[in-house]
Amino acid sequence: MQKNSLFLFITLITLFLVYSDVHAQELKAEVTVSTPKLQTTDPSVFKTLEKDLRDFLNQERWTNDDFKPYERIDCNFSVNITAELGGNAFTADIALKAIRPVYGSEYKTVLINHVDRDIVFNYQEFQPLENGTEFFKDNLSAVFSYYAQLILGLDAESFTPNGGDPYFRIAQNIINQVPTAIAEADKGWQSLNRKTTRYWIMENLLSPRYTSFREAWYNYHRKSLDIMYTNPEQALVTMVDALKEVDKTHVAYPNTIGIIMFLSAKSDEIVDIMKNATRTQKTAVYDTMRKLDPANSGKYNAIRG
Repeated sequence: MQKNSLFLFITLITLFLVYSDVHAQELKAEVTVSTPKLQTTDPSVFKTLEKDLRDFLNQERWTNDDFKPYERIDCNFSVNITAELGGNAFTADIALKAIRPVYGSEYKTVLINHVDRDIVFNYQEFQPLENGTEFFKDNLSAVFSYYAQLILGLDAESFTPNGGDPYFRIAQNIINQVPTAIAEADKGWQSLNRKTTRYWIMENLLSPRYTSFREAWYNYHRKSLDIMYTNPEQALVTMVDALKEVDKTHVAYPNTIGIIMFLSAKSDEIVDIMKNATRTQKTAVYDTMRKLDPANSGKYNAIRG
């Protein structure tokens, strides 16, 4: 009887581990919270915040899909507390980065490398964070729920044409649910003043004027990077064409945050890859990147050698 009970126990544990393995969460996130300007708040509060944010991103189910462990998206959030406003209120900058593996190689490409500045939020130690995709609870939960959906959307779009739509629309819904008073305090939700906010990221990605960009995003990843190690010649042709499509979007809809974020994630990679291109391809990409990114035009001299 004891042997049977032991066997049953081991079987149940094994099934639990297998089930957990198959139904893994979508994100594999690292979170760090730094406080260079800390003055009054107990440092332990920010250590708890760091753990709470990490658990929130990694343990929350953000989709109805089943992600295998190797499919989880690697991402990193660096939260820099910039001011203590009193009454458990703070401002912070968040630097976030997410990467995607490239098929058939050990190489990983950056999906997003972005800094969101001057976020205003309230936090009490051990306060629970909640998924903000269906209702607004607090600004901290909403901001991190928004970026979880953005990362999921960019990743999905890199594998399937328009695959990011469901996630981008959820992120748009998060924006729509933010109360007016919160949006007045945290201008990242606003459409006014500057066009680099969370509002404008979603406006860009869901705009018909971004159709060429989204096609280029898919082609850049799935039809170029993912075949770079098996068919480098065709991969380079596709990448050149994809960058031309990005430029079409830039001409039709100039100076947008979507293009800025693309350049932040991809410019160094493009320079490195194009060193192996033909002279004609190098010239085309050099000209395109200088138009897209005139402030950093000197960077692209390396393409021509």
